[in-house]
Amino acid sequence: MNGEPSLIYVYAVTLPTQELRGRLAGVRGVGGTPVSLLPPADAGPAFVISQVPAGQWAEEALRSRFEDLAWLEDTARAHHHVIQFLTEHTTVLPLRLATLYQDGDRALEALREQQDTFTVRLALLAHHTEYGVKVYIATDKASADASADSHTQPTSSASAPSPGKAYLQARRAQHHAREDRYLQAGQAADRIAAIAARHATHTVRHPVQTGPLTRGENGENILNDAHLVPDDEAEAFRAALDQAGQDLPGIRIEVTGPWAPYSFAMPPTASTDTGADAGAGADADTDPDPDTGTDKDAGAGTGTDADAGADTDAPGARS
Repeated sequence: MNGEPSLIYVYAVTLPTQELRGRLAGVRGVGGTPVSLLPPADAGPAFVISQVPAGQWAEEALRSRFEDLAWLEDTARAHHHVIQFLTEHTTVLPLRLATLYQDGDRALEALREQQDTFTVRLALLAHHTEYGVKVYIATDKASADASADSHTQPTSSASAPSPGKAYLQARRAQHHAREDRYLQAGQAADRIAAIAARHATHTVRHPVQTGPLTRGENGENILNDAHLVPDDEAEAFRAALDQAGQDLPGIRIEVTGPWAPYSFAMPPTASTDTGADAGAGADADTDPDPDTGTDKDAGAGTGTDADAGADTDAPGARS
């Protein structure tokens, strides 16, 4: 850091080992900073951290930088890269984008205060992985085309309906098709719930995705769930979901993962001394995606009373 004041950026909580320390030696995080464990000793849960320049990560700096979408995407991508690297080698409790402490002592104080919570949560997540499951209803255009194919009967020019009657028939067909799609969506949701009951240990229901990024060929998102699945159940879980929508032509079931357990990282209590937002996990309506790198909710905790946040409305870290 060349003598420049720094802050402690925290990516996640994990159980430290010498092997993990060795693997982290070449990993780079936000802003190309080295990644390490805090505390350095292998005793109890540890924070996975970088030291970042205070001038670039203090509250006022973040307020403006979170409006820079290119910077936000790069930062979220780097954050997610560290989380995914950890997931490949150990159990990890992901923390929110831009979880910051003013110095190592205050980070250690927060870690000690929440040690029991972190220990319990890490035990819960061990040998489990998150999968995202979304249900989409076909777009109106696709449905209208299908309805026209299924409801239109061959007619001679002599018996063809008038333009007004043809319009009413088309509207009626669209209405029936829409009703059919929602009935199928309900069936899909029931099947997914039954599959999750058999194979998953926990489920989080996120708000459905809306906005510009959900329009187009995907259709209308009517279910956006995350499931925590034991590793030895993952194959059966995915196979069952692959079958769940095969006889439901009006809907599409999308399964993503495996992912770090963003949706199941229980929010710890923030340190009252620093005011740092050590909120675990993410609360928005999207999934973590390695292509966008964005966290479900790009929030910032800067060791102050004010939060600099950003609503990325991107396919999160997972879509």
